[in-house]
Amino acid sequence: VQLQASGGGLVQAGGSLRLSCRASGINFSLYGMGWYRQAPGNQRELAASIARNGGTYYVDSVKGRFTISRDNARRTVYLQMNSLEPEDTAVYYCNAISSLGSAAFDSWGQGTQVTVSS
Repeated sequence: VQLQASGGGLVQAGGSLRLSCRASGINFSLYGMGWYRQAPGNQRELAASIARNGGTYYVDSVKGRFTISRDNARRTVYLQMNSLEPEDTAVYYCNAISSLGSAAFDSWGQGTQVTVSS
């Protein structure tokens, strides 16, 4: 399994970024997919997820600002992040979602760094 996240960067508060994560080695269309993030000193948290049928979940802190989407033909999941806040600074990773609701794979990839300056 390979999960390649990209699109991070340094942005000012109020700005936008679009993250992409391409998956290989899995039957992508059969999995729910999630974007996780880990800020320094914090545990990794699920920020957003999208089910096989397109249903979405967002952690309260990103509702109304982030939008997750997927393209099964490209085996890619996206995260559009608007109105970014310094608290969004973290390394962002993607992973598949298991039937138990946890991350499906131990392989997280390198993630992509998002830094929001105030």
